[in-house]
Amino acid sequence: MPSLRHEKLCIAPVVGVDEAGCAPLAGPVVAAAVVLPAKGIPRGIDDSKKLSASERERLHDRLRKCAIVGVGIVENDEIDVLNIYWARMKAMTLAVEQLCATLGCDPGHVLVDGNRLPRWHYPATAIVRGDGISLSIAAASIVAKHTRDRIMIAHAESYPHYGWQRNKGYPAPEHLRALKEHGITPLHRRSFAPVAQIVLPL
Repeated sequence: MPSLRHEKLCIAPVVGVDEAGCAPLAGPVVAAAVVLPAKGIPRGIDDSKKLSASERERLHDRLRKCAIVGVGIVENDEIDVLNIYWARMKAMTLAVEQLCATLGCDPGHVLVDGNRLPRWHYPATAIVRGDGISLSIAAASIVAKHTRDRIMIAHAESYPHYGWQRNKGYPAPEHLRALKEHGITPLHRRSFAPVAQIVLPL
């Protein structure tokens, strides 16, 4: 289970950062930055992938009430321009910038899930599989995942053939079938291979 071990080694305020949506064929990449409260941290925070949708929703709502949260969103058309790596870096930067605006100061330290850091001036540490180690990163993973899921569920109403309310834009079989039968939407990432093959068939 994630703990505050890493946070306790850093200068406060400590920000946890994670993203959701690197692998999908459609929709944005979403990052979240979270500063947990000194007291009253919700119980059950864990890597978002280990939680059910209802658990993520409950924890997301609790975190929004008790923690300081920033969210960064990079849409699919910008992902195609930047590539997914730099889009991920931008989303994380936007999330921390939004959090800093609320916080009124820069972070003492930023803990980031993964093995790479954005090009920013904040003191920061990248932690591989940090969403399973750091409580702040795990909290950010929940906010990012729930936020992105809600975006894709909303888009599913406009594009019902692709099953986004279930697959959230990931390359699930029903999504791939719909791509072949109905083509691409304005929300698809044209630079991703399965979509590019529809746009520019061999």
